[in-house]
Amino acid sequence: MTYVVTENCIRCKYMDCVEVCPVDCFYEGENMLVIHPDECIDCGVCEPECPAEAIKPDTEPDLDFWLGLNAQYAAVWPNITTKGTPPSDADKWDGVPGKYQRYFSPAPGAGD
Repeated sequence: MTYVVTENCIRCKYMDCVEVCPVDCFYEGENMLVIHPDECIDCGVCEPECPAEAIKPDTEPDLDFWLGLNAQYAAVWPNITTKGTPPSDADKWDGVPGKYQRYFSPAPGAGD
């Protein structure tokens, strides 16, 4: 089992999850984070820390797409180990549907 970052992280990217991860398995894209599925130890401490509720256990149904996306981009985006500054308009994007199709960016994040 692993945890998976899903669509609601896009354009929210609060990064509270990064602070509590004991194994530093988060990777940063331009407008979302992903979890490296082979590095996640399934501890679950990140899930309740996400204000956008964008982190889910991969045991929930219909997460295959997000599991693949997390694995794909964790391989190319920079690792993030400290919380950065979330977008100033993050709250505006929390819960907006259809963000992947309209706003996902494959570009890496700025890193620290």
